[in-house]
Amino acid sequence: MLTDIGDVMRQCYAKGWITSRDGNLSLFKEGGKHLYITPSGIKKTLLQPEQLVKLETAMDPETLQRRLWISDHQKPSGEILMHWNIQCNTPGTRAVLHVHATHIVAAMYRGFDLPQLCMNFGEIFRLTRVGPSVPVLPALTREFADATADCLGVHADGSLEYDVVGQTNHGVCAVGADPWAAYEHIERLDHVCEIVLKSGVSPGVEVFEAVMR
Repeated sequence: MLTDIGDVMRQCYAKGWITSRDGNLSLFKEGGKHLYITPSGIKKTLLQPEQLVKLETAMDPETLQRRLWISDHQKPSGEILMHWNIQCNTPGTRAVLHVHATHIVAAMYRGFDLPQLCMNFGEIFRLTRVGPSVPVLPALTREFADATADCLGVHADGSLEYDVVGQTNHGVCAVGADPWAAYEHIERLDHVCEIVLKSGVSPGVEVFEAVMR
């Protein structure tokens, strides 16, 4: 599964969702004690499993919360706060993927409400739960990390209400049981956004209404 991380990032690059050093992906394995995450600034097109940052986690006896330990020499992705917000209480294996998927970001710039947009497409809402978009916030901040977790509907027990959320004027974050599952959530949403953008439909206009005009 660690090999999948590099494969997914290369596919994201091939799709045009990231430039060579953009994007990040983390993986926590069920029953494990480590969070694996892409390093900061590395070329994702060349990423190999041995280059992943392996971060130790442990249960805090006072708070009974899982904590993350980062050594001075370790350089995880700058979005580590966002990843840990989503990963810290996961009940099983979980992958978190963040990229700048072109059509998703473009649709948000156009003013589309992503959950509403997807209700017209059965191929996505049957398989992917699209949550409310994260508002415009500075990347790499606690506010951005907290807002992403809130929009995904992360509960105290680690369960989620949604699989993917847009991050307005920035990118998208998806969660899956493995790296490819997270990737597929973004792929479905990006495909739907591409269709709508190319159709010329305006935000707030139902697809059926546009066809009848």
